Amino acid sequence: MKHGKKYVEAAKLYDRQTQYDRDEAVAIVKKLATAKFDETIEAHIRTGCDGRHADQQIRGAVVLPHGTGKQVRVLVFAKGPKADEAQAAGAEFVGAEELVPKIQGGWFDFDVVVATPDMMGVVGRLGRVLGPKGLMPNPKAGTVTMDVTKAVQDIKAGKIEYRLDKTNIIHVPIGKASFTEEQLADNFQTLMDAINRARPAAVKGQYLKSVTIAPTMGPGVKVNPLKLA
Repeated sequence: MKHGKKYVEAAKLYDRQTQYDRDEAVAIVKKLATAKFDETIEAHIRTGCDGRHADQQIRGAVVLPHGTGKQVRVLVFAKGPKADEAQAAGAEFVGAEELVPKIQGGWFDFDVVVATPDMMGVVGRLGRVLGPKGLMPNPKAGTVTMDVTKAVQDIKAGKIEYRLDKTNIIHVPIGKASFTEEQLADNFQTLMDAINRARPAAVKGQYLKSVTIAPTMGPGVKVNPLKLA
């Protein structure tokens, strides 16, 4: 893979094979974010799980103490008082069956979908379009709930969802390059604490195989996984 001049220069600032302590890694990754926009800082966690087995799946959500730095647009499927509740909580879009054809037609001006349990029959019809985009509401992520106020407020406050991909890696944002080192470290530690708590009992051997943090446009910095357990 060919990298640009900025990427190549950034990679010279540190040893790409070294596993750094959390705070040192965060300090380095901030220096690597040299793009003209406020880059997202992402964590990539390779686990010892085998996601093909149901008892080794990891999926959950956590509220980052300093948020993600991104304005999140929330769509809520709800009716009656729950719809009013969602609007009062700050959801950008609230509706029911009338939203189905709109979304099937290609409308995706939202980042997270929340639904009350009674609306999952309606939302289920959108599985083929919402599923591949990772937008399907899920009880484990707290997006299928009767407490729509808390769900919307948590998402707005910086709640992120983490889950294994097909290669048993978790990819999640932990903030923006403009955040302070302390804010990024706090967010990163909060995420890692949640992932450690989510360790499936069926996983044997090393749970965290490798942990890397990286800016959107820059190279990754390895973090010592043994110091994050």
